[in-house]
Amino acid sequence: MERSQTSQGNRMSTVLGRRLGGELTKHRLAAGLTQGQAAKVISASTGKVARMESGWVPMRDPDIRILCELYEVSDPATVGGLLELARVDRERRKAKGWWSDASVFPAMKEYVTLESAATTIKTWQIVFVPGLLQSETYIRALNPDDRFVATRLARQKRLVDNPPLQLRAVIYEAALRNLVGGAETMRGQLDHLVNTATLPNVTVRVLPFRAGHQLGMGCGFNVISFAEPGSMDVVYMEIPRSQTWIEGGAEASAHDDMFERIAEQALSEHESRTFIRNLSKEL
Repeated sequence: MERSQTSQGNRMSTVLGRRLGGELTKHRLAAGLTQGQAAKVISASTGKVARMESGWVPMRDPDIRILCELYEVSDPATVGGLLELARVDRERRKAKGWWSDASVFPAMKEYVTLESAATTIKTWQIVFVPGLLQSETYIRALNPDDRFVATRLARQKRLVDNPPLQLRAVIYEAALRNLVGGAETMRGQLDHLVNTATLPNVTVRVLPFRAGHQLGMGCGFNVISFAEPGSMDVVYMEIPRSQTWIEGGAEASAHDDMFERIAEQALSEHESRTFIRNLSKEL
């Protein structure tokens, strides 16, 4: 399911809420049941079930367990994944972190909110260095607004949190040769990239030009996991003048597979660090 953030007044259909609702809808349909039948077992209206399946309202653990029983979903891993997704969604809806007042577009604010809850992010970037790996001078060259710079730097604290975000980045050579801010800024960025890649939770690999054409060359993307990577993943992509979410299902799995195929063609971590250091020396 591919959507952007949606809101109505003070209510919000969140990415995680829609992801959870989509999974429950899939199981309901597989069981051949209606929203009315689901509503009856949790003592709710059909309208409320519709709102739950569309991500408009947070879901309670007892309701999820009852619905799973009704839909004959008994696999502990599947039920546990749904409960974990619901927990994270409830926490993100009420959380008042630094991102609440951050100066970012609404869709990006939801991304930052989810990034704060994620356990793992896989990022494939073809034009710019990933935001979590950008140096301050590089960020300022992209956008000199102090609020923008502060927001991006605040996001990077996830890499040193306890527990830290697990980040796997594959960067196309073009992004490293793109002289954002000029040679001096880019040299500092490349050095910053090598230093950050020494963190035990950060993996940086380079896809060189010589690797040839790969699927995924048209657009970079992030695969975001909130528990164990897999069926509960969502994908975030930035396209010109817009942001897009892929909320699970076959498309999210396809992007995860695409990331892994690209990573297989990339240089090793050691080779990538050497490659980046050599680029820095050339500037």
